[in-house]
Amino acid sequence: MMPLFAAIILVLSASSLLADSIQPIEPEAQGVSADRLERLKHLGQRYVDEGKLAGIITMVNRGGRLVHAEVTGQRGVDDDRPLEIDHLFRIYSMTKPITAVAAMQLYEQGGFSLNDPLSKYVPELKDLKVWNEQGDNSAPKQEITMHHLLTHTAGFSYGFNPGDPVDQMYREARLFEADNLTDFAVQLAKLPLRYEPGERWHYSVAVDITGLVVERISGMRFDEYLAANIFEPLGMEDTFFEVPQEKMDRFLPNHYWDRSQGKLGTVDESQGGGLARYTGGVTLFSGGGGLVSTVHDYMRFAEMLRNGGEFQGARIIGPKTLKFMTKNHLPEEITQVGTGERLNRAFAGMGFGLGFGVILDPLESRAIGSAGTFMWGGAAGTVFWVDPLEDLVVIGMIQLMGSPWPLREELRIYTYQALIESNE
Repeated sequence: MMPLFAAIILVLSASSLLADSIQPIEPEAQGVSADRLERLKHLGQRYVDEGKLAGIITMVNRGGRLVHAEVTGQRGVDDDRPLEIDHLFRIYSMTKPITAVAAMQLYEQGGFSLNDPLSKYVPELKDLKVWNEQGDNSAPKQEITMHHLLTHTAGFSYGFNPGDPVDQMYREARLFEADNLTDFAVQLAKLPLRYEPGERWHYSVAVDITGLVVERISGMRFDEYLAANIFEPLGMEDTFFEVPQEKMDRFLPNHYWDRSQGKLGTVDESQGGGLARYTGGVTLFSGGGGLVSTVHDYMRFAEMLRNGGEFQGARIIGPKTLKFMTKNHLPEEITQVGTGERLNRAFAGMGFGLGFGVILDPLESRAIGSAGTFMWGGAAGTVFWVDPLEDLVVIGMIQLMGSPWPLREELRIYTYQALIESNE
């Protein structure tokens, strides 16, 4: 069996990433067992062998050095070419932490206060009404603030629940067919808020509006701002809203689990926007879910977070700002109210900061981990977390919409069981 250190080097060298990547190291030098990391490798292989995933990439960084990088499986269920470490993934909501960092860069420059009303930057949303069952929508008791926007407590929704009357309006509005972020806000202004601002945590299009705020304050188009202030300083050359034509051969197909057939299916991207969302002159830059990236690029972003806002000499955000962002900003009364949208019902033992989910109590989550860990995932099954206590960054990349598998929990178990030196 090839030693793990040599295997990591082989994986990175195969795609010419070694010279410009976070450098690998023998796991034991970072307090991690190479033998026990084999269980993480076998986890991915089991999912592929059982037909639950076409392919998976996992990567673990401890203390700024790679201790694990594994590529397993093939590009797609209908494409048996091998998956490679530089392949491009739809990261969907893993776009959100990037957008939050962009916004807080402007906060550091005095661009806004968290108490500022959102309408100061997006006047199109000044006169929103709050929906009620009687149908006489009324003005909110307080205006949406920037803090509401960054903590998903603004009262917006996403359109995910077909049985919810406001979500039905969102679906009918087809917000993500807007020409640009300004048009998005104009269309959103026609819809009622689902809840009073500050009343509940409710996952929503708030981060797409955050991207518009970044545009308005910076005077730059949102994609250009991210490129100049995050992607280029971090060397993230494969992260974008629109996949360049010369890189389309690395863009993976997406999948769904066909419950009736008990097998993977390939998403038909000729329907409902599909590939058009990522090609052919993209103009709607979704800060909530529009980016495509590689595991290598996202590790650079996550390593910046682990390292207090700096990566290889590039200071992206201040360490104090980052610590502020990754604390729980939700009071107890918000995390405990509601049904379905209750944060700790969907993510047990968690709170929410400014753009990140935050683990408050690993015991409540019933999965091994550390309090203070911050993280998020994407709709196609991608996930990352940063554990400041154990000095860890973990990334898992797949392309499976609405995954029915407990893969994220298992990634936690198989990562933490490999530690032979703990800081707890």
